[in-house]
Amino acid sequence: MVIGREYLTQQAKTLLNLALSTTDRGKAAALLEKAANMKSKIDDANLVTHDRATLAPDIEPEL
Repeated sequence: MVIGREYLTQQAKTLLNLALSTTDRGKAAALLEKAANMKSKIDDANLVTHDRATLAPDIEPEL
């Protein structure tokens, strides 16, 4: 299974939301750093997008 861009993007959004919801500055900074690292992976990697329009009609994307 290949981890796709959508999955990593959702994980980065979750980390950002957690960072915004905490009052602990140290934890917020750590979460923001993890989100930034994940964004870097998204930008650097040639990640698979599971756009149904690009798949043959009889092929289902891996979720």
